Amino acid sequence: MNTPVSPASKPQADARSSYKAFRPISTRWMDNDVYGHVNNVVYYSWFDTAVNATLIERGVLDIHGGSTIGLVVETQCFYFAPLAFPQTVDAGIRVAKLGTSSVRYEVGLFAQGEELTAARGHFVHVYVDRETRRPVPLPGPLKAFLETLT
Repeated sequence: MNTPVSPASKPQADARSSYKAFRPISTRWMDNDVYGHVNNVVYYSWFDTAVNATLIERGVLDIHGGSTIGLVVETQCFYFAPLAFPQTVDAGIRVAKLGTSSVRYEVGLFAQGEELTAARGHFVHVYVDRETRRPVPLPGPLKAFLETLT
C-alpha cells in the first residue's frame, strides 16, 4: 500500500550554503531528452561524477589500484527545476552519515549562479575489499576527508 506524502513532508530545494564542496559539471547536447531538458537518468551520473572525482582529486580513492572500492547500495533523487544543455551545473556535496564501512553522500545540483537546488539526492556507498567484495572499515585518509564534508 502506498502512503500519501503530506504537504508538510514534501521534499524542498536546498540552499548552496548547506553543501561543503562544489564542482562544476558541463551539460552535453546528448543529456537533453525529447522534452528539452536533461533526462532524469543523467542526474545519477552527475552524483557519481561529483563524488568520485572529488575523492580521486583529493587522493583518497584510487579506482585502478586501491584495495578498497565503493559500491552503491541505495540512491534517490528529488527534482525541483529543469536543467538543460548548454547550462553548467554546480554539484554540491556533503556527507550526511559516516559509518564504519558506509557513507551516505548527499548531492545538490544547481544551475550555475542559482541559490536553490534544481535537484537533490543521495546515494550510499558501502566500501568493500576489491577482491572479496566484503565490507571493510573506511581507510583512514578517506575517513578523515569525509569528516570535512559532514
